Amino acid sequence: MTRPARNPKPRPTMREVARAAGVSPMTVSYAYSQPDRVSAEAAERVRAAAEQLGYPGPHPAARSLRRGRIGSLGVVLGERLSYAFDDPQAARFLAGVSDVCAARGVGLTLLPITGGPTDAQRVTQAAVDGFVVWTTSDDDPVLAAVAATGLPAVVHAGPAIPGVPVIGIDDRAAAAAIGELAFARARRPVVLGFPLDRGRARRLLTAAEEPEIRFPVTRNRWAGFRDAWTGTGNLAAALRLAVCPVNHIAEGERFAAELLRGPGAPDAIAAMSDELALGALRAAANAGLRVPADLAVTGWDDTDAAGPAGLTTLAQSLREQGADCARTALGSPEVSSVTHRWQVVERRSTNHAREADG
Repeated sequence: MTRPARNPKPRPTMREVARAAGVSPMTVSYAYSQPDRVSAEAAERVRAAAEQLGYPGPHPAARSLRRGRIGSLGVVLGERLSYAFDDPQAARFLAGVSDVCAARGVGLTLLPITGGPTDAQRVTQAAVDGFVVWTTSDDDPVLAAVAATGLPAVVHAGPAIPGVPVIGIDDRAAAAAIGELAFARARRPVVLGFPLDRGRARRLLTAAEEPEIRFPVTRNRWAGFRDAWTGTGNLAAALRLAVCPVNHIAEGERFAAELLRGPGAPDAIAAMSDELALGALRAAANAGLRVPADLAVTGWDDTDAAGPAGLTTLAQSLREQGADCARTALGSPEVSSVTHRWQVVERRSTNHAREADG
């Protein structure tokens, strides 16, 4: 039979230590926080009483309040917590944030968003010194919650909110550049894209349609791909957007496989991430298609898997962007750039050589 756990012994208080040492609570506080203000005799009495009572020192939260600083940076993720470890882009970005936190002796608090009514409360109650918000939707209530705290904050890749800087790349210009390469010989192009809004519905649209797109990253990249296609005189209705509910190789493979089996099978797929593009390459291989002769494919982010797969992609440094976001949220003036550089990296999944940078 398992016995129920006993209640832990209450933590001794500073007042109890002061009483046992025969000094004031302020003297006990000074003995830990400002020892130069306490005589050697008083300090020894405080140490002896603390050891006798098992007092470990002032509670960290209390010390933080006195300093006016918590010593932790909050990162608000508009995804489940495991996303931070499963998604290569999020992992790179968080590595940059953690680089800065480690260098400055600051902790890192991850705040996942569930889509429920407690999200805003979780943000406002977070014990942090500032916030980094991973890209989210225009209507995400956590944006107002972050702004309402009055703490330093930064948003990665949008959306913009008053008084809060946005750090990222020019997604529209970058998409236009890689779109020119993806669509160079295309007649039936498809963009394999991110969700339009927090509903994350799976959809197939054309550039002639004008859906409401609430994720700035999706909106800007789609606009750039549309610019690349229509800028050479092609009809908007010929460019389709396959909206994937999640950014995952398996989802990219499923959607691409459906398109390749259906009427008007694409001869070019420009994906908004390397994960979706790698899924499209799998679907092409399973369909017996030659890349790029039968199907050109491009990705985005130049992840570690892109090179071995021969994937033409859009390179950006998410680690540097994460570091700049952390510096900004911690109130540092030495942020290197608000708009970061990008570069098209051509490999064997496309036809023509083209290189661009922003």
